[in-house]
Amino acid sequence: MSDRAGGRRLPPLLVGLALIAAGLAVLLIGAVATSRYPFAFDRAIIVGLRHWSGPAWLPKVAADITDLGGGGVLTLIVTLVVGFLLVQRLWLTALATALATLTGGWVIELVKGMVLRARPELVPHLVSANGYSFPSGHATASAVCYLTLAALAGQVTPDRAARLYLLVAAVLLVGAIGCSRVYLGVHWPSDVLAGWSFGTLWALGWWTATARARVAIGGER
Repeated sequence: MSDRAGGRRLPPLLVGLALIAAGLAVLLIGAVATSRYPFAFDRAIIVGLRHWSGPAWLPKVAADITDLGGGGVLTLIVTLVVGFLLVQRLWLTALATALATLTGGWVIELVKGMVLRARPELVPHLVSANGYSFPSGHATASAVCYLTLAALAGQVTPDRAARLYLLVAAVLLVGAIGCSRVYLGVHWPSDVLAGWSFGTLWALGWWTATARARVAIGGER
């Protein structure tokens, strides 16, 4: 059963995630204002994960998962999706997808250059990593890309189950990528939490802007 009007309504899951993201952002800002980072939980989680280490195959799987949040992979995926949307003559959705992901990348680099937070050195890194640590580029960029793609695709997907599937799949993928960065020892947990928060609120903002633009121009077909 399809629900064409449903694609024009703000997804409850996205709203819930945005509320959690806003709460995390407030907590992180409060923590920065009252203490120095890395925070106590940052150190405890990284050391605890490395002490546990997990099964022998986990480092390789974590490295494979973390690659899904890399710039090359994300650029390829966004390019393919935008191309598909153009073929489908979904001009507005294609434009919004391209702009959301492109400007999101600029903001990430801007914030990294302002905060200048060093990467954790508590444990050896299991993959190579360079640049500054806050926010996690992989966690932030994957949230910006995958959540925004799922949210905007939901606006032109008539089936309710398909919309939910896209969003849940994006959430799980983004969650796995962020967790992999901490497990591999290349990011503090607060770097990842900040990235998830920003990416979620970014997706919500672009969903809202695109929905309003669609109403203003009377659709895109």
